[in-house]
Amino acid sequence: MRVDLFDFELPQERIALRPVSPRDAARMLVVDGESGLSDRTVRDLPQLLQPGDALVFNDTRVIPARLSGIRERGDALAQIEATLHMRAGEDSWLAFLKPAKRVNAGERISFGHDSNLCLVGSLDATVEEKRDGGEVLLRFDMAGPFLDEAIRTAGHIPLPPYIAARRDDDEADRRDYQTIYAREEGAVAAPTAGLHFTDELMAALDRRGIERHFVTLHVGAGTFLPVKADDTDDHRMHAEIGEVSAKTAGALNAVHERGGRVVAVGTTSLRLLESAAGEDGTIVPWSGATDIFITPGYRFRAVDVLMTNFHLPRSTLFMLVSAFSGLDAMRGAYKHAVNDGYRFYSYGDASLLFRSDS
Repeated sequence: MRVDLFDFELPQERIALRPVSPRDAARMLVVDGESGLSDRTVRDLPQLLQPGDALVFNDTRVIPARLSGIRERGDALAQIEATLHMRAGEDSWLAFLKPAKRVNAGERISFGHDSNLCLVGSLDATVEEKRDGGEVLLRFDMAGPFLDEAIRTAGHIPLPPYIAARRDDDEADRRDYQTIYAREEGAVAAPTAGLHFTDELMAALDRRGIERHFVTLHVGAGTFLPVKADDTDDHRMHAEIGEVSAKTAGALNAVHERGGRVVAVGTTSLRLLESAAGEDGTIVPWSGATDIFITPGYRFRAVDVLMTNFHLPRSTLFMLVSAFSGLDAMRGAYKHAVNDGYRFYSYGDASLLFRSDS
């Protein structure tokens, strides 16, 4: 499909730079092919679902994966920024460098000069490989828990580019850019639909009889990369590591067997569940890397309802929601959201999408 079909106008003032407080006070646009559009809030979620439905959350935990470094080449120094996006080994990460053209394979980068690393030593790495699109393989001089601690000390929260271009990260982001149920470290971007949940909302969902299950997909920085191709067939997705446990797979299959709905909280949960589902919709235990790319025409197998934030024009995520609820429906929903003052992107408002199988 032509990528320009997924373009739309978005005024800059619609991009949220901070979340609302409390989290569940965010607005939520309900998109239902039968009843149309409805303006609600996240707190209304329990009433919009049915007892016996099951929410599926991504419990990945964001790490401070943006590192500032210096490349030395003789007397010449260059400032380099690295955004880690997938662990490749105990001592190595795949990362996007900026500016990548200033670094060659085999060169060294010294990170952490803008932070206090006295407790863990220096954070130096060798550029093992250079790949397309500014991607490199970094091999650090330390490994395992020592490397993890050094990254936590030296790193910054990797705010999305559309926020980072307008303000620096701060201590509030270490709290705000993390779900309340995050536990499995490894993401370099938050599963942002989950940022709306509070303990109070969780309790209300429990009282309504709505189940709660968890999967893990470590969101990578590739989620923010623009689609540069003119046709979706020519776009390459970056893989992300995930896992669906046997317990979760069995519980979700039981939900479908008794007529309940599987509600994915975020596109990351949806992509992982669809990766783990067979042709007949049965979800199986699954772990590994997924680069599933969902565009209109895809037949959904596992997910019935999707809660997600509002996404970038021409992005793979806007393509995904257009596949889920229909391109015309989503173009109309986004036009309504822009005109009605909804807040967009990671710190913005939510939408609740009901699947269209037409």
